[in-house]
Amino acid sequence: MGIVNAVCSRGYKRLCLFLMAAGPGIIVMLADTDVGSLITAAQSGAVWGYKLLSLQIILIPILYITQELTLRLGITTGAGHGELIKKHFGRFWAWFSVITLVICCVGALISELTGIAGIGLMFGVSAPISMILTVAFLVWLVLTKSYNSVERVALAIGIFELVYLFVAWKAHPSLSDIFAGLKSAPLHNANFLYLASANIGAVIMPWMIFYQQSAVIDKNLTREHLNLARFDTFVGAIVTQVIMCAVIIATAATIGKTNPGAPLHTIQEISNAITPFLGPNFGKILFALGMLGAALVATIVVLLTAAWSIGEITGYKHSLQDEPKEAPWFYGIFITILIAGGVFVSIETHHVNLNIAIEVMNSLLLPIVLGFLYILALKTLPEEFRLKGFYAVLVGAVLFATSIFGLVSGIIGIFS
Repeated sequence: MGIVNAVCSRGYKRLCLFLMAAGPGIIVMLADTDVGSLITAAQSGAVWGYKLLSLQIILIPILYITQELTLRLGITTGAGHGELIKKHFGRFWAWFSVITLVICCVGALISELTGIAGIGLMFGVSAPISMILTVAFLVWLVLTKSYNSVERVALAIGIFELVYLFVAWKAHPSLSDIFAGLKSAPLHNANFLYLASANIGAVIMPWMIFYQQSAVIDKNLTREHLNLARFDTFVGAIVTQVIMCAVIIATAATIGKTNPGAPLHTIQEISNAITPFLGPNFGKILFALGMLGAALVATIVVLLTAAWSIGEITGYKHSLQDEPKEAPWFYGIFITILIAGGVFVSIETHHVNLNIAIEVMNSLLLPIVLGFLYILALKTLPEEFRLKGFYAVLVGAVLFATSIFGLVSGIIGIFS
């Protein structure tokens, strides 16, 4: 906060407010491009070339609309997502929504940790050793740092995801092939629909809604910060989708040309396919940094989301501003889920199919999560911030269409 205070002391009030408000939106979006999302994008490019690029572009405004409602709820009500559901729908539906969320968080955690294990294996480090180092680092981070400190560490780690823009550029994609792919969507194909559902679940994730709403509260943002927090979220939505598009382009320009239609099975295969033109060592290091940055920032986010949400409906202290001895259940849940995930991944490290299945699961759960979000936005926001008129109808239609398309595509893909 020293930089913020220095800027404020010079009278740059708007910049000062932005520096205070920035963080939750960008972090949740960097976490959105997690290991599962990157693997889903890589599989999309490898199997379908550029055909799923148009879906990623369409998802940019949908992602922003969803997360803007989330931060609007958090800032104007001062209550987390689970807490609002408990207050307005009762304990049963609160527990139902949080159990759904925790399932998503556990799935996401396993996805992130398999990515870290896969990166370790690329450099000759066994999965158990990678998990021990990861668990130790994250436990130290959460036990010794405040929310603002954790946020800064997450931002620093997440920056490494931008290496995929360089990878896509070096792949020298054909612009004519990209434009042709943008106009093609074989919706009659069950395998295409399955990956389309996975892409939706990789971009609109249930835990993102809970995380950002709790994060703006833990960061002590007020209504004065709302528009700047919206800008933070807008920038994040653009960045995360540019990264997803970059991975699709990189794999479509390499694997999609040399071995079109062939699915990927491991992180090593993705690395071997898209990084040789960068040099065997430099390419592998760049790929590893991007994947590691995605995995670590998402791991922090999903663990905090699970601990925050359970705390909201049980009433125990659930803030990084509290010392571990003041909030033992909050820190205990964070650490317990992390260790359990590390043990599981030490034993099971099959990557690509598992990660894509987790993203499809996210998509199947969207009707529940987006349904609660929309109803809360209609009923619980203060009058001046409530959804009204045409925009309320538009948001409802967008969220409904996204949920149903993701759900139906996932079901068709699973049972075909």
